[in-house]
Amino acid sequence: MLDLHSRPWARYTLLIMGWLCVILGIIGLVMPMMPGAVFLALAAWFFSRSSERFHLWLMQHRHLGPVVRAWKTGEGFDRTLRRRILLIMWGSMVLSMAIIAKLWAVGLLSVCGIVASIYLYRQPLHPATSYHSK
Repeated sequence: MLDLHSRPWARYTLLIMGWLCVILGIIGLVMPMMPGAVFLALAAWFFSRSSERFHLWLMQHRHLGPVVRAWKTGEGFDRTLRRRILLIMWGSMVLSMAIIAKLWAVGLLSVCGIVASIYLYRQPLHPATSYHSK
């Protein structure tokens, strides 16, 4: 493991990578075929190695925190979070289908959306309260 006290460049690199992943994660939550939760989980990892303050901010964030915690713990999503993920995912896919307006794109996005929906529905459900407690 890197000694961040003797190598400040390493800490700054991890911080920059963490913020880049947060930005990509937010974009990924609303854009089809971009893994928002994966980028947010990576951001949590980068922040856990470089900044306790930013790590706590991400884990306790009202909207991003539940996604990261569900991914990190492997416990699954609560029903409300799963509904929100599916609504945003399908909304952005339908918008993309309308903008592109090509049959192949509609087919590809539909297949990806169905696969992602099946994956989400196969994940275990946990009550919302499990994500709001420390």
